[in-house]
Amino acid sequence: MINKESIKKKIFYKSIQRGTKEMDLLLGNIVKKYINDFDNNDLVNLDKLLHFEDEDLHNWYFQNGKENIIPKSKVSSMLKDFKL
Repeated sequence: MINKESIKKKIFYKSIQRGTKEMDLLLGNIVKKYINDFDNNDLVNLDKLLHFEDEDLHNWYFQNGKENIIPKSKVSSMLKDFKL
């Protein structure tokens, strides 16, 4: 059985310690806002998303290229629609 609170803590840490300030702000804020609304599947998808490089996420988010590199999911759609 997975420990949901432990996974949420790891995800939160990964979202705010990215390496670039832009991704720290973007990912950290969406995680802060929605992490308690995510089910186990959403948390798995979010964890996978956080394994992508900042440059790839930045390009995908701002549509500067490599759009197809990020798998489509509820979490990726929420991130794509999220505005600071």
